[in-house]
Amino acid sequence: MSGTTRQLGSLGTMRILVDGFNLALTKGTGVATYARNLTYCLQGMGHDVAVLYGVSGARTKTPLMREVSFFDHYEGAPQSKGWLRRAASAAFNPLPRTAYPIELSGAVIYRQFASKLPFYDSLWNSPHLYDIAHTRFRLYQRRLTVSSPEATNIAHWTYPIPIKHRTAKNIYTLHDLVPLRLPYTTLDKKGFYYKLLKKIASQADHIVTVSETSKRDIINLLGVEEHKITNTYESVTIPPEYLRITEGLLQEELFGRFGLNYKEYMLYYGSIEPKKNVTRIIEAHLASNIGIPLVVIGAQAWISEREQQLLKTFSLGAGESGRAGQIRDAKLMHFDYVSFGRLITLIRGARAIVFPSLYEGFGLPILEGMLCETPVITSNFGSMSEIADDACLLVDPYNTYDIKGAIIAAAGDKGLCDAKISRGKIVAERYSPQAHQRRLGEAYEKVSRARPR
Repeated sequence: MSGTTRQLGSLGTMRILVDGFNLALTKGTGVATYARNLTYCLQGMGHDVAVLYGVSGARTKTPLMREVSFFDHYEGAPQSKGWLRRAASAAFNPLPRTAYPIELSGAVIYRQFASKLPFYDSLWNSPHLYDIAHTRFRLYQRRLTVSSPEATNIAHWTYPIPIKHRTAKNIYTLHDLVPLRLPYTTLDKKGFYYKLLKKIASQADHIVTVSETSKRDIINLLGVEEHKITNTYESVTIPPEYLRITEGLLQEELFGRFGLNYKEYMLYYGSIEPKKNVTRIIEAHLASNIGIPLVVIGAQAWISEREQQLLKTFSLGAGESGRAGQIRDAKLMHFDYVSFGRLITLIRGARAIVFPSLYEGFGLPILEGMLCETPVITSNFGSMSEIADDACLLVDPYNTYDIKGAIIAAAGDKGLCDAKISRGKIVAERYSPQAHQRRLGEAYEKVSRARPR
C-alpha cells in the first residue's frame, strides 16, 4: 500500500493520522467507505498517512503476532474473554493511550481483504481504544488522549469519536445529525450523542462535513461558528478494472451469480432501517407492476419488521437465486451482503438505483450511480437533491405514488434515463478525488498554523 509516487500538495508533506474505527468493521459502512477514500485522497495530496485501529489482542511485543491479531478480526473472530472488563478498567486510567506499529510482513495472506484496506504509510493499533474512549466519555465527559511515537501533524477522526491526539491538530468529520433531526429513526442515546457532539464541536481544531445541508444543521443545532466548518463533500474511487468489464461479461456474471438479466431489475442497497425508507420503496415497486424485480441488498437493522415481512412474502433469498423460472416471476430479491466488486457489477447492471432516503449526510449511492452510468431515483430535498442536482429523478420520499411514478418512468423511458446518465457524468466531476483534495486542502490550511486545542 505504501511507496506510491505522489504529487506534493501546497501545504507540503504532513503526517496525517486517520482513525480505523469503521474500517475495522467486518462488513462495510458508508463511513468506512468515506475513511478509505479519505486515505487515498491524502495519498494523492502528497501526505504521509497513518491509520490507527483499536482491535483487540495486538499489543504483543512480537511483530508477527501483532500482524496475526490485526487480521484476526476480519472474519469476525470473537473478542477474548474479559475484554469488556479490561476496557472498562482501562477507562479509569487517565494516562494517554499509546499506539503500537503493525508491520505487514506478508506472513499473513491477506489478499482477500485487500479491497477493504485503506491506503497507508504506516498502521498503528491501540487495543480497545474506541471502546475505552466511549466508556471514558460516559464517565467523565472528556476526550481520551492518544499518542504515537511518530510525530503527527493532523489527526483526522472520520466519525464523532471522543478521542484527541496529544500533539496533533484534531479535525473531526460530522457526516450528519440524524439522531437529532430524525430521533425516531435511530437507537442512539440522544442525550449522550448531544453531549458528545457539543464537546467535539467546542474543542475540535476544525470540523469537516460532507454537504451544505449537514453544515447548516451543525451551525443551527450545535452552535458552531461557520468559519470553523469546511464542507469537503465526498468522493468515490471505483477501481478502473471494475468499470472496464464489458457488457457481455456483466451479463454473464449477473445471470451466473444472481440469476439476473442485464438492465432488467431495479436496485436498492444500504441498511434496512427507518431513515432509508425501504418500506415505501418496496410498496412503490410492487405497485408499479413493471415486470422486473427489485433487488434489495442490506442487512436487517432495527424496527424493520414491516420490511422483513414484505421481503419474506414477495422475494427470493440468496439461496434460491439459481431457479430461473422463479426469478422471472420474482418481484423482489434480497441479499444481506455482497462484496464491493459484486456490488459494482449489480449497480452497473441495474435499470436504476432506487434511493429516496428520508435523510442523508451525503448519499453515496447517488454518486456511485453516476460513476457507473446508472440512473438514480432519489429525494427532492436535503443533501440528496443537493448532490443529485438535475442528474437524477427526484421524488417526494414520503409519497409512495411519487416513487412509483419514477420507477415506471425509469423502467419505460430510455431517453429520460440516457439524459440523466449524460448529465450525471458532468455532475459527478464536482465530487472527483481531485475536487475532494482541493477542499480537504482548504480545511487543513485553516488549522495548519493554529495551536492544538
